[in-house]
Amino acid sequence: MLGVTVDTLRRWEQDGRIVLDRSGGGQRLVPIAEVIRILRDRRRDSPDPRSAGQSARNRFIGVVTRVEVDRVAAVVEVLAGPHRLVSLMTAEAVREMDLKVGDPAICVVKATNVIVERPR
Repeated sequence: MLGVTVDTLRRWEQDGRIVLDRSGGGQRLVPIAEVIRILRDRRRDSPDPRSAGQSARNRFIGVVTRVEVDRVAAVVEVLAGPHRLVSLMTAEAVREMDLKVGDPAICVVKATNVIVERPR
């Protein structure tokens, strides 16, 4: 969850940066409160500039299941849990991101229009 090695946890514990519990067998256990504290500190100290001004809250983490690219446009499909999201984007964007089937992806949805239809 923190994306660090056991050696880093050892150093942090020695430096007093983190408080670890120990299992009966002596394994280091990181309390969830410590994980939350460190992640909160990271966000405060180094906010992600890519999302600092973002207002979209609908973020779906998934896997790319289809990529169709022509000269100008591309269709990218992402399966995120029970949701299937399809994005029409530029072929250039797909090439720059080097998107391939099987890649992890995050879909950010910001709807400007929502149309409701009644089934027949």
